[in-house]
Amino acid sequence: MSDQTSAGNSSRRDFLKTGTAAAGAMGLQFSLTSGVFAAGSDQLKVGLVGCGGRGTGAASQALHADSQSKLVAVADVDKNAIESSLANLKASNKIERQVAVEDSFKFVGLDAYQKVIDTCDVVLLASPPGFRPVHLKAAVEAGKHIFTEKPMATDAPGVRSVIESVKKAKEKKLSVVAGFCWRYDLPRRALFKRIHEGQIGDVVAIYGTYLTSPVKPMPPADSRPAGITDLEWMVRNWYNFTFLSGDGLVEQAIHTVDWLQWVMKDAPPESCTAVGGRQVPAHGGNIYDHIEVNYEWENGVRGFLAQRQIPGCHNENNLLVMGTKGSAYIKGGVGITGANPWTYEGPKPDMYQVEHDEFFDSIRTGKVLNDGDRMVTSTLAGIMGRMAGYTGKQVTWEMAMNSKQVLIPEITSWDTKVDVPQTARPGVTPFV
Repeated sequence: MSDQTSAGNSSRRDFLKTGTAAAGAMGLQFSLTSGVFAAGSDQLKVGLVGCGGRGTGAASQALHADSQSKLVAVADVDKNAIESSLANLKASNKIERQVAVEDSFKFVGLDAYQKVIDTCDVVLLASPPGFRPVHLKAAVEAGKHIFTEKPMATDAPGVRSVIESVKKAKEKKLSVVAGFCWRYDLPRRALFKRIHEGQIGDVVAIYGTYLTSPVKPMPPADSRPAGITDLEWMVRNWYNFTFLSGDGLVEQAIHTVDWLQWVMKDAPPESCTAVGGRQVPAHGGNIYDHIEVNYEWENGVRGFLAQRQIPGCHNENNLLVMGTKGSAYIKGGVGITGANPWTYEGPKPDMYQVEHDEFFDSIRTGKVLNDGDRMVTSTLAGIMGRMAGYTGKQVTWEMAMNSKQVLIPEITSWDTKVDVPQTARPGVTPFV
């Protein structure tokens, strides 16, 4: 279940960067209630579900984070993705000895995730987002510590499932770290801390952008290999189907949604409206290639987000937070202008590595790290914006949370029939 990234996000594929191996500095205390270690062993067995670029990156960062961890099992729907992933991981001599996946633990198929979960102590979930609620539920029920890529679902029923999984993870004292990687970026942590401390005064409005090229364009129908089922064709091109990816807003620009939520201390928006559509033919896919969302919070703050995935256009991924005493910005670097100007001048370690360093430290020390509540809020805020764009309705938080629209069916085999609706038409497509 390979995860893909855009050319404009090449850093996400730079998964063989040398990270800071934090395990040497970590204590070896742990919570016995988590059941994370084999008896008498300090080794952490790591499993990977989804062997695309992001999944391979997560596995590399996990192994760099903890020198006593070993990758022991992997899963994907594509055997070639597994072999490519393992070859890339073994190419790094710093973690080569930690890649210990025997042929019998290379699991292929729609049910392969469960076989990995049954094998490991720590699971990395990086399959297409539509599968995430089921995979997360299975990992929590099995008592595993979890790194889960963003977003956590593609529809509201999926979000509600994740909410229950987060609750159970807390009860079991499991660490759950979300792939909202910017939360682990030191410059942005410093910026948002200053915003929350009032350095720009009261927040009045927020404007975020994620303008880029398509992540994985839908190929023409005549390029479809003979003999594969409709579902297999969709999964191979998962980004182009709302039930699998959630749309570009929910899958990629969810990072910008998360910035808005971070500014607002993770309080959910009260309502939103949106405009969007499809400018470039999708060849059978059904996602939009652009959406602009207008969020409103209970205190009157407005948050605006522009998302686009069209080639040959202006690209940027920025944030502007306007306050009563100045403005904060993310534009290349981070800083503050106005009455209390500031520019970040501290260290800038790789945020993906920091994320896994802190994740594995939480496991080793027994100090549970759980991103569950905020990862749910940001995911639903993205879905809420998509709902508003697709239907043309004003959508409240309660409407989004209680939506009964099920995008992803129960999938039992490659022959499972999936009814993919036409690209949404605002004013025509109903809110469900």
